[in-house]
Amino acid sequence: MRILLVEDDDGVAQLVRTGMGEASHHVTLASDGKEAMSRALAERFDVMIFDRQLPSGVDGADLLKDLRERQILTPVLFLTGLGGLQDWIKGLDSGGDDYIVKPFVFSDLLSRVEALHRRQVSERAADSKA
Repeated sequence: MRILLVEDDDGVAQLVRTGMGEASHHVTLASDGKEAMSRALAERFDVMIFDRQLPSGVDGADLLKDLRERQILTPVLFLTGLGGLQDWIKGLDSGGDDYIVKPFVFSDLLSRVEALHRRQVSERAADSKA
């Protein structure tokens, strides 16, 4: 599976990249909103993982909203320190598919990412049969 990880914290980025690599998934890292937008528009990913708080005051939810307006429908899981109810709502309302608050357990993240991918594959198969 190809994953776009949008994360500016080097420690979190390396933890996710290493763990996903051990699970045979390929992670492309973007450390800010501009790079994330560029990669998401230029490459095909199976799942994207977004932080909400990015450099220059960019909110991952706003980034995702922009991508959804451009018809990028790749499943997105938010992995963020913003854990209030309104934060969850903003993330999901922006087009997010799941939401995990830091600190997190890697096995939970992996399971959710793989579930999003399975759902996407199933939906594509159903669409192709219709």
